Amino acid sequence: WPLVESGGGLVQPGGSLRLSCAGSGSLFDHYAIGWSRQAPGKGREAVSCTLGDGTSYYSDSVAGRFTISRDNAKNTVYLNLNNLKPEDTGHYYCAAENGGGPFFCSGVVQGTLTFGSWGQGTQVAVSS
Repeated sequence: WPLVESGGGLVQPGGSLRLSCAGSGSLFDHYAIGWSRQAPGKGREAVSCTLGDGTSYYSDSVAGRFTISRDNAKNTVYLNLNNLKPEDTGHYYCAAENGGGPFFCSGVVQGTLTFGSWGQGTQVAVSS
């Protein structure tokens, strides 16, 4: 089922944003949900992944600054972006993997595994 991202915008360095990823299907808590980003002229980078029970994984580039959370009752996953830096600028996407477990999410943030398809994304720009 499709996912819809929202919450992007323009923010100054050091600022914060909250991105949302809303799904419309059933059994949302069976899905691992992940976030990736792509900066202009660069490849896609997975930044975070969460299991159905809320266990979270982060790439080294965002650990300690970004927080992923989910509300399974609302079929929504959130990504809180804190202490933003200009290099965080990019298009942010979310994706879902049915039955994705710890091995899958670990691989995603390490760049060895990936989701099958991503949403349309939301733009984040960090600039003074």
